[in-house]
Amino acid sequence: MSPRNPAAAWGHRPQRSGLSLLVGGLLLLLVLGLVSVCIGVADFDPVDLVRAGSQGRSMRLFMVSRVPRTLAAVLAGSGIAVAGAVMQMSVRNRFVSPTTAGTTQFAVVGLLLVALFAPGTSVVVKMVVASACAVAGSAVFLWLLRLLPHRRTSDDVTVPLIGLMLGGVVGAGTTFVAWRYDLLQSLGAWTAGDLSRVLAGRYELLWLVALIVLLLYLAADRLTVASLGAETATGLGLSYHRTINLTIMAAAVMTAVSVVVVGSLPFLGLVVPNIVSRLMGDNLRRSLPVIAVGGAVLTLGCDVVGRVVRYPYEVPLSVIMGVVGAGVFTVLILRGVERG
Repeated sequence: MSPRNPAAAWGHRPQRSGLSLLVGGLLLLLVLGLVSVCIGVADFDPVDLVRAGSQGRSMRLFMVSRVPRTLAAVLAGSGIAVAGAVMQMSVRNRFVSPTTAGTTQFAVVGLLLVALFAPGTSVVVKMVVASACAVAGSAVFLWLLRLLPHRRTSDDVTVPLIGLMLGGVVGAGTTFVAWRYDLLQSLGAWTAGDLSRVLAGRYELLWLVALIVLLLYLAADRLTVASLGAETATGLGLSYHRTINLTIMAAAVMTAVSVVVVGSLPFLGLVVPNIVSRLMGDNLRRSLPVIAVGGAVLTLGCDVVGRVVRYPYEVPLSVIMGVVGAGVFTVLILRGVERG
């Protein structure tokens, strides 16, 4: 499917609207960040934070729990949203994301392997193994797509169905192995996005996601050219297959790191890129910052809702995001059908 660029018909309007979207998103993210660090079961006194300085209880709570949780939501949300966007451009299909391409499920396989063979290992090792499995899963997904005739891969539905079937098979196998070795509880923690366990010292790997997002932004023009297809990209002097492979690898690593730290975040990599694409078109250089901010806003907003809707208890982030994401994506599909 060739990417649409409805923004092209608006002249220079996308640049102005893109700037306004970015500024508005950053302001909303700032507000949500302030709300996030101020809510929770433990009492938090901003006055004590200022008076007592680094020795106060509020400062310790602020630096050990509240700030890491907020940063984890921002980094993971940005990474998954950007991963979804670059995967959609790479396979030229709007319904592809880490969860519909099997990438998330293969990352969970990596965590299961670590739990089986090296249960006491460090978080870094978990990230490496999960990333390797996620990259391998993405490679299998691309290999399956290349086996299909071109007319099938150009269909909106066929490509994500391949990914869903792949992810379903892998997920079923993972569940069976986890049941066999009494790891179902751990499997549930890996597959359910939850920020309540994020503390200082347990989220820092997510800064790798920020670095990858920056590198993808620097290579955004190449990715935009690659989204035009192999023949066009090669004719313009781009190493098409190398670009696609590196892009999918970057998306897989971001997905794996996010799964290791916060768990699976459903619909995030699907909804945010589609919304931004409808508003700004497919120029990744222009839209990628908005996609990153949008992913962070949606993740942090869902986390805040999950913390206040049943206060003092918490609803897992993946539950809130699943409900919101499913609703938004349904609206996008229905509007697309009406316009089509």
